[in-house]
Amino acid sequence: MILGIGTDLANIDRIQATLDRFGDRFRNRVFTETEQRKAERRADTAGTYAKRWAAKEACSKALGTGLRMGISWRDMGVTNLRSGQPVMQLTGWAAERLTEMTPEGHEAIVHVTLTDDHPWAQAFVVIEARPRVTPAGT
Repeated sequence: MILGIGTDLANIDRIQATLDRFGDRFRNRVFTETEQRKAERRADTAGTYAKRWAAKEACSKALGTGLRMGISWRDMGVTNLRSGQPVMQLTGWAAERLTEMTPEGHEAIVHVTLTDDHPWAQAFVVIEARPRVTPAGT
């Protein structure tokens, strides 16, 4: 069952301007250390940050809160599987909200997809609840 859906569109040039103006203050307020390491290794640093910005906005919408109610930018972070597939990692209040909205007997799966076509970066987040599978005989 779908618990939440969110999307966001971010302007890469706007993120670049914010990075130019606020630098580490912006990076450290919004992005996890893992996200910063990934972005700083990429040729398109601003595009990488913009996709992650969009993912955080989309995730907050899928959680049903937007960026309010105590949620922090750094409570939502994008990592990647070895295949390159993006994955949302939730901590703090975002993780608490996810637990609250997940029906008993289910586990929540957060799906995320990212794309960009300069000057735009876009993210979609879908939160799914799947019934927990219990081992036979328990």
